[in-house]
Amino acid sequence: MIRSELVQELGKMNPELRGEDIERAVDAFFEEIAQRLSEGGRVELRGFGAFSTRHRESRKGRNPRTGESVDVPEKRVPYFKPGKEMRQRLNVE
Repeated sequence: MIRSELVQELGKMNPELRGEDIERAVDAFFEEIAQRLSEGGRVELRGFGAFSTRHRESRKGRNPRTGESVDVPEKRVPYFKPGKEMRQRLNVE
């Protein structure tokens, strides 16, 4: 599902809301998650999962085009851990 499909589904589920209002709510939701992660925080949505960041150490990499060795700097990367309820929903037999 892409962002526009999410907005459309929310519109179908809430016909009393205007499309612009739904878009603003979706934008605010994603912006708040991104802002918290950029500050080093964590976002937990009970029953769904938790967004956080993980630290990656600097390392030696390789340019796939030339084969040349390159230095890859340390960085933080986003990480998502699904909650227990989400894992159970995905593994229903």
